[in-house]
Amino acid sequence: MTAALRRPAASLLRPLAGGRARLRWTHLILGGALLMPYWLLGTVIVGPLIGTDTMFSGSLALQFGAFAAALPIAATSALFPVARPLSVAAARAMCGLPDGSLADGPARSRAARVRTVGWFTLHVGVGGIISGMSLALPPFAVALMVLPLSPALRENRLGMPRVFRHDLAVALAPLGGILSLVALAACAAAAGALLARVAPVLLGPTPSDRLAAAERRAADLAVRNRLARELHDSVGHALSAVTLQAGAARRILDSDDPGDREFVREALTAIEETTRRTVGELDSVLGLLRQTDEHGHEHRDGPPCGPTLDALDTLLAHSGVRVALTVEGDIATVPEQVSREAYRIVQEGLSNALRHGGDAPVTLHVALSTEKLGITMENPLPTTAPVVRPGGGRGLRGVAERATLLGGHASAGQDGPLWRLSVALPPAAGAHVRRDRP
Repeated sequence: MTAALRRPAASLLRPLAGGRARLRWTHLILGGALLMPYWLLGTVIVGPLIGTDTMFSGSLALQFGAFAAALPIAATSALFPVARPLSVAAARAMCGLPDGSLADGPARSRAARVRTVGWFTLHVGVGGIISGMSLALPPFAVALMVLPLSPALRENRLGMPRVFRHDLAVALAPLGGILSLVALAACAAAAGALLARVAPVLLGPTPSDRLAAAERRAADLAVRNRLARELHDSVGHALSAVTLQAGAARRILDSDDPGDREFVREALTAIEETTRRTVGELDSVLGLLRQTDEHGHEHRDGPPCGPTLDALDTLLAHSGVRVALTVEGDIATVPEQVSREAYRIVQEGLSNALRHGGDAPVTLHVALSTEKLGITMENPLPTTAPVVRPGGGRGLRGVAERATLLGGHASAGQDGPLWRLSVALPPAAGAHVRRDRP
């Protein structure tokens, strides 16, 4: 029976003295502490107006006048951008709010600053009232509870009100003390619940905050997509070339023909050089992940990395497929960002030819004009159905993404007995990030 009565009592006391209520009460006390310097300044302003010489006067007019003067001063100080992050950190830690309900970062827009001013003023105002009650009521409540046991306290004219000199009032004084403490806890719980309800409205993300967060997510996604394209084109091409060369060397490994042994030696050399070059490219790509500032954010405007069209001859020499190359124009003058993307496009085209065309020859035509940088690759279609790798099919999509990001376009498909990849890039795109390569 006792346990049955204890559970309802605990459920009634939890909203007033539970863990969440205590945290919110602490949050209100923090607001009162923040109010103190503004209140002291308010006493300096209001004191001379009401003829009080000291700020510690017991005059109610001074106390409430200083409180009224402190709130506008506190509101003005909340206009600083740092006010919102501090308020959000305190509210998130002590008000028991769900994740994502409060904004991150300083208040930049006018609407966000106005909301922050409203929150800070409400916090210090309500917190100041609850803090004053928390300082005054507990000693008064304790005095009421010990009043029947202290005749000296009853006779003290500077202590208890005159009504407590009557026997009935003295007998009921302990109950009044308990009710005072309950009333204080109820007021603190109600004030804490009010701040918790208002916090998402005043400290929540504004439309500009949501737009900034969406832009950050889009930028992060773009970086991840870029890394995925770099890894796919670099590592995917190297693995395709190495697989083809290793397979050809394995088929003639046991031959006694000196020419075949020389071919095996050349294939192993090509495999070694291809893997060494790919490890270097992989280090460059992974370097993007290490380009972070002191706050842990990535530098997306840092110097580009990766090979350019200057390394095209090396790529073709170790591609594992015969390539007939023709070049029109001075491709060394292409801006580095365009040149780097063009290199990756050629690399992916060769990987596609290796996977689907085997050792069929490839024709590559690179033409630079004032209007565009054109890349055309052709290879015969295989006579048998190509082997489709699980999870494949991202290469041509990556080519299209690279071209689109630079303002160009790409197309791929069958043209009679040939498979053709055509890409057109604006040669001036990315010229503002042109840098001399070491």
